[in-house]
Amino acid sequence: MAIYTKEEARKILEKALSFSKADTCEINLNGSNSGNIRYARNTVSTSGYSSNQSLAVQSSFGKKSGTATIDEFDDASLEKVVRRAEELANLSPENPEFMEPLGPQIYDESISFSEATANITPEYRAKVASSGIVPAAAQDVTAAGFFNDSAGFSAMINSKGLFAYNKSTNTDFTVTMRTNDGTGSGWVSRDFNDVTKFDADEASKTAIDKAVLSREAKAIEPGKYTVILEPAAASDLLRNMFRSLDARSADEGRSFMSAADGANKLGQKIVDERVNIWSDPLNSEVPTSPWNYAGQPLKKTTWLENGVVKNLAYDRFWAKEKGVEPVPYPSNVIMAGGDQSLEDLIKGTKKGILVTRLWYIRSVDPQTLLYTGLTRDGTFYIENGQIKYPVKNFRFNESPIIMLNNLETLGKQVRIDGNLIPYMKIRDFTFTSLSDAV
Repeated sequence: MAIYTKEEARKILEKALSFSKADTCEINLNGSNSGNIRYARNTVSTSGYSSNQSLAVQSSFGKKSGTATIDEFDDASLEKVVRRAEELANLSPENPEFMEPLGPQIYDESISFSEATANITPEYRAKVASSGIVPAAAQDVTAAGFFNDSAGFSAMINSKGLFAYNKSTNTDFTVTMRTNDGTGSGWVSRDFNDVTKFDADEASKTAIDKAVLSREAKAIEPGKYTVILEPAAASDLLRNMFRSLDARSADEGRSFMSAADGANKLGQKIVDERVNIWSDPLNSEVPTSPWNYAGQPLKKTTWLENGVVKNLAYDRFWAKEKGVEPVPYPSNVIMAGGDQSLEDLIKGTKKGILVTRLWYIRSVDPQTLLYTGLTRDGTFYIENGQIKYPVKNFRFNESPIIMLNNLETLGKQVRIDGNLIPYMKIRDFTFTSLSDAV
């Protein structure tokens, strides 16, 4: 399937909308082309390519709504799916939180699409796999990885006159390297909108080096340690804090952002003053669509400034209930960092632990954002500015709020899972027990 242009998408959506007899109607059209390659045990196991498109109609009579979808766009099929949505709407109960569709909006010009990514070939995917398999085999290491690339579009129209369109691309890469003696493991994740920023050789080498370095890890006593968290590890905890930026859950007393007497923590200082977090769909490193699922424009928004909560996300219904302007939930998260590299942070550490990533994270207390989980795929003891030896993995009990109040140093930002997160040095990070898992 070709990625529909703005004009092609508008034509299909306008035709579908012309069949509507509902009080209000909203129609979304989406499509994507996606390719992938997977490898394990130093050999390619699967590769594939998929192409999908779908159109979803939401018809509403008063506060009663129904939704139907289809993947054929001839006139008869479009009329059929609109009629089906209307039938379902008439059968549905009223939604007390129903909000009528938005009227026309003004959106920024998107920068989330890359021609280079859209034109990735099977040969390129094979080269990505080879970049891990060949050097791994040469160093008595076994590689297991996955590379996926996608190009797609989203478009929306409604009976109030709104039309929105966006094209985007993305690449995702992960690889785990295990030493053949079973004692060492390394891992890397990379994701980019623009594939020209991706260096498969560098990513694979990083994972191999960690695997080799982590052989025959030593057991050390759990306790409170100074840690250097790589961005993947920090992000694993921070994403749980980001979910607490929802005003409704805070106002209803269901989250860390809840305060006494039905209030929330808007305007309160909750973490170290060096913590600044915002979202920006036009950031060149982590661009996203300039509009969300509801058709709301997405703009640069500050969430934490100098450790103070500056905004919480209000959906349109909750904003109306509270008499405030809606604040859309962020499509990406950007945390300010410093100018120190990982090597700089290690050199400046007298005693500490380097953590590659965390996994099997589970909530302990949602009111304090306390979580437990395990380190994985490369955990190392630092002494006098050098990595001395690998250590066995730990179970941790930690809150991102406590973590960001125990901040020592922020390093350079790195893209991870569509966000920009810096390296972090944290004091008194709590490890509670050891794990024998590699």
